[in-house]
Amino acid sequence: MNTFFGIIQNNVAILNEDESLHCVKVLRHKVGDVIQVIDGKGTRAIGKIEAAHAKQCAVSLTEKEVVTQARNYKLHIAIAPTKNIERTEWFVEKAVEIGIDEISFIKCKNSERTVIKDDRLRKVAEAAVKQSQQAFIPKLNALIDYKEFIKNNESDIKLIAHCEKESKQHIKLYINTNKSFTILIGPEGDFTKDEIALALSSSYLPVALGESRLRTETAGIFACGAFASINS
Repeated sequence: MNTFFGIIQNNVAILNEDESLHCVKVLRHKVGDVIQVIDGKGTRAIGKIEAAHAKQCAVSLTEKEVVTQARNYKLHIAIAPTKNIERTEWFVEKAVEIGIDEISFIKCKNSERTVIKDDRLRKVAEAAVKQSQQAFIPKLNALIDYKEFIKNNESDIKLIAHCEKESKQHIKLYINTNKSFTILIGPEGDFTKDEIALALSSSYLPVALGESRLRTETAGIFACGAFASINS
């Protein structure tokens, strides 16, 4: 059964133009076909297509379920976009499939990419949600200056993964339940010493992600996997 995003109100779901086009023109669904609709906020429903229009597809719902978030922690990864945007898209896709609540994109001193397409990354996240049969779309934030992000983040536990040689605990030692976490992942050239110092002075704790030096997107996936494996 194909899954689509839509606005769910009472016993009716309305697909937006992109989803309607995909439903009717690409997948060739027609009136009477049964599809699944999720709103990205925790509601999952099944229904029959009542109006099969490429710009607005309407669905009459026969089943509806409100899903609670399965994770007992909140995970927020703030990551510097990679020079090759496909690697950032890969991170978003895999992070969503594994499980994440929020992703922020940070502009650092060594960042090689200072522009991202928010709409494109959101579509990647939505596709990953549908692929993994989830009911929630993680929050994706626009690119923000590193210092501004540090200033405004209020998670319970704040971590920074960097490559400088200093005493660092493995990330798994900080993972707990019923807490909100933020993990900073730097650009290909790593955080500068000043950026690391700023984070440490703002209550961030340095963490290690194993013995290998990881690519930016791999570090982000490693962090997601560490949380998912320990809290599953």
